Amino acid sequence: MPEKSSNRKKLNREKSRDLDIRIQFMEGLVRRDADYVDALQILGDHYTARGRYAEGLKVDEKLARLEPGNALVLYNLACSYSLTDQLESAAETLGQAITQGYRDFKWLAKDPDLKKFRKHPLYKNIKEQIRKVKAGGL
Repeated sequence: MPEKSSNRKKLNREKSRDLDIRIQFMEGLVRRDADYVDALQILGDHYTARGRYAEGLKVDEKLARLEPGNALVLYNLACSYSLTDQLESAAETLGQAITQGYRDFKWLAKDPDLKKFRKHPLYKNIKEQIRKVKAGGL
């Protein structure tokens, strides 16, 4: 039995190390071109996967400035707000994402990044907005 645990820990260390290398690479690209949207999106995803939520939030805020009408960028920003316990900001930004065209409501309902937000009273406003979109009202 201890072998399985040891193998799991080794795999987790290897995944963490690999993710750290990917982060360093993407940070290098962003240093060379601070507005490289694709690199920023990947970097933000990697930060979040590594649990570096505050850094992911900074990246998502920058992306929202670069692409203010991009529904997916706004959705990811809402996720970062949720992960950093800024639930009112998550509600506002998620509402904007839906207004801008975000429609993957099944994922929204189970996305682990929004787990805290789904427990917040403002989530009922988002559910109402989704209901209206589904009914053709938005």
